[in-house]
Amino acid sequence: MRKATLSLLLLAGVGLAQAAEPIKIGLVAALSGPSAQSGEAITRGLTVAIDEINARGGVLGRKLELVRRDDESSPPKGVSAARELIYQEKVAAIFGGLDTPVSLAFIPIINKERVPYMGVWAAGTPITRNGAKENYAFRVSAVDIIVDEALLKYAQKKYGARKPGLILINNPWGESNEKGLRQMAKALNVDLAGIEKFENSDVDVVPQLTRLKNNGADSLILVANAAPGAQVMKSRERMGWTVPVVSHWGISGGRFTELAGPSAKDAAFVQTYSFFGKQSEVGQRVLEAMKQKYGVKGPEEVFSPVGVANAYDAMHLLARAMQGAGSTKGQAVRKALYGIEEYKGLIKTYRKPFSPQNQDALRADDYVMVRFEGSKIVPVN
Repeated sequence: MRKATLSLLLLAGVGLAQAAEPIKIGLVAALSGPSAQSGEAITRGLTVAIDEINARGGVLGRKLELVRRDDESSPPKGVSAARELIYQEKVAAIFGGLDTPVSLAFIPIINKERVPYMGVWAAGTPITRNGAKENYAFRVSAVDIIVDEALLKYAQKKYGARKPGLILINNPWGESNEKGLRQMAKALNVDLAGIEKFENSDVDVVPQLTRLKNNGADSLILVANAAPGAQVMKSRERMGWTVPVVSHWGISGGRFTELAGPSAKDAAFVQTYSFFGKQSEVGQRVLEAMKQKYGVKGPEEVFSPVGVANAYDAMHLLARAMQGAGSTKGQAVRKALYGIEEYKGLIKTYRKPFSPQNQDALRADDYVMVRFEGSKIVPVN
């Protein structure tokens, strides 16, 4: 009898120990290299959210634990990182980073293994609109097809642009935007001066820009991350061309201001959130947490704010879905994400953010235009 009781106590102890195991949340992002700042911003947003959730008792009585892997902006390394997080670390979900090509590379694994993906930066339209019968890719971030419309409309409204030229990075992200910009240009009756592409490794983009200039481009729509985007600005400067530049947000995820120099201030670009101006209750709380945890003195020291804000909201939405599902199993969490009715977040109050028809939580009116002032990201006037 005593032996049976002891066995039951031991089993109960094992059960309690298992119940207390943390829920692992994976992050695959650029944590080194020219875009490392983006990975750090996402990490900060996730960490602030996880700290809040854990302080309230965690999810399903378990603490959340962030497990990061560096993809170095390389699709093959991103795939390896995702596999390691899924098969070895047994993460309940994976957050993606800055680079669309990386996320596109491992989305098939996500869907095959039924592990929810939360995109918080990569904007490539096919990431969430991937055609899978059971789609596990969700996003709290910009979407290229919507951003492309915003960029063209801003160029028209701000600069009176009638003939913008497209200067696009030559990768799947650039392709996603080329498709979207062509589509939006046709819908807005905009005549494109031309479409030029360049490589990540290019240090001189003068030939491409010269062709656009000769074709009468009165503005540039730029799609690139920080380092290659800086080369476009420096080439433009060498030409003495003062054409307005309207950019996607990739330039905000790395050392753009350092690499582009004084011309960095000439690019207006899109974001989903600004810590400047009057903040909501949630905004004040996040900014205070950033001050306490990371020594941030004010909004001017929140680098890559889009990474912080998107990651913060996405983590809370995921935690809410897990709690609502009563499980960390992918199928249950996916269904529960569709069932979220309302969440008062940092970027906005989300109402029915996800559905099987739309797995992107942000809409066109959630975007703001900003620029660099020194190294600070500030709203445009």
